[in-house]
Amino acid sequence: MNERADAPTVAVFRPDDERLADAVALLADLGAEPVPDPMLAVEATDATPRTDADYVVFTSKTGAELVSAAGWEPADETVCAIGPATADALREEGYAVDIVPEAYTSSGLVDTLAGSAEPRSAERASGDEPRAEVDGARVEVARSDHGSPVLLDGLADAGAYVHETILYRLVRPEWSGESTERAAAGDLDAACFTSSLTVEHFLEAATERGVRDAALEGLADATVGVIGDPTAETAAELGVDVDVVPSEATFDALARETLAALDRRLE
Repeated sequence: MNERADAPTVAVFRPDDERLADAVALLADLGAEPVPDPMLAVEATDATPRTDADYVVFTSKTGAELVSAAGWEPADETVCAIGPATADALREEGYAVDIVPEAYTSSGLVDTLAGSAEPRSAERASGDEPRAEVDGARVEVARSDHGSPVLLDGLADAGAYVHETILYRLVRPEWSGESTERAAAGDLDAACFTSSLTVEHFLEAATERGVRDAALEGLADATVGVIGDPTAETAAELGVDVDVVPSEATFDALARETLAALDRRLE
């Protein structure tokens, strides 16, 4: 790609709520020109986690907000969050969070609950750290309809009795896709994908607009960052070259490390 004197254009695909606003503000603060193009919208199912579980696992801020709105009240379950953003959202809704893994991924949470890694935090009023061992325990996973099988399979392999409750469905907004045309025109310097589904929806939108091949070529010339190895694997399977998988599974790390890689590319 050619070196640019103006601010680099960076596509971001977060849902059209405060997450997108925060992402746009961060990218602007980092000196980029954000290209917001939401590739996810939430359709709530109004379901709540089952009540007979020993552990309840949440994987997103959205899930935390939806169970609170639905009136879910935990009893003696050990409440687990996949990462700090989910944990903070649960706390904001008034829930105690017992376990956050050191590695903010599905596999990291599996390792912690299987007893092969130490939990990051525990908040029970008694001060006793929950026993991070799920062999023979009932584990409820409350998340979207597009959750990675890594979590369910890993917990089952660790000996847990696993049940999944779908709190919401993730769909693509019909009007999304501006970024695909900008990629096809060579007008994107970078793109930040936050999940496998954002990659899939980007390419669906490109196909609908008749620019899939050109958009893939545009991404090949851009710096592409993704959160997590599963997203990187999905991108590779779909023909998207990935340049950055951040050291921490947060959008802040994704944005900063993607822009740093772009700067190195332009040197």
